[in-house]
Amino acid sequence: MPAIVTDNCNGCRFTECVSVCPVECFHADDTMVYVDRETCIDCCACIPVCPVQAIYMEAELPAEKTWWVSLNREKAAAYPVITGRHEPIPGADEKRMSLGF
Repeated sequence: MPAIVTDNCNGCRFTECVSVCPVECFHADDTMVYVDRETCIDCCACIPVCPVQAIYMEAELPAEKTWWVSLNREKAAAYPVITGRHEPIPGADEKRMSLGF
């Protein structure tokens, strides 16, 4: 089961996850990152490094977040792969603090 990026990433786009991914499965738009489930090798390296706890293994997604599976699939197909750490978007630190991290 691949990793799935969820709502806590939206408005932050921290990319520590990208920097540890061995297979370049992350894609990004202007507000967050998404995982290509076809490329993800289920290594889980991205989960503990996410500063806003936005990433879950698909099998461990809370029921209210399962719709993120299809959104990750859709957005990963629509946006380019990112390969390395990028600066978070403006306001990311404030969002992280509002989430309690």
